[in-house]
Amino acid sequence: MNVSLEKEVAEELITYKLRRIQGLISDILSRWNETSADSFLRKARDGTYSEAENDAIELRQLLLEEEKLQKLLESLS
Repeated sequence: MNVSLEKEVAEELITYKLRRIQGLISDILSRWNETSADSFLRKARDGTYSEAENDAIELRQLLLEEEKLQKLLESLS
């Protein structure tokens, strides 16, 4: 199935979802007083944050989704 969508509308939708994902990433990092996703994931993996497994899994998924949306947005330019 093919769907036509104006470029501006597609960009708005992607940007909206991207901002929402970035907000969720920020929420996770704030919860753990971290400013870097890499630092948080490293500390979750090495046991510094013993109860961070669920947040670490969610963060990794959000980072993958963010990367995918960034590439999609760039491909529209």
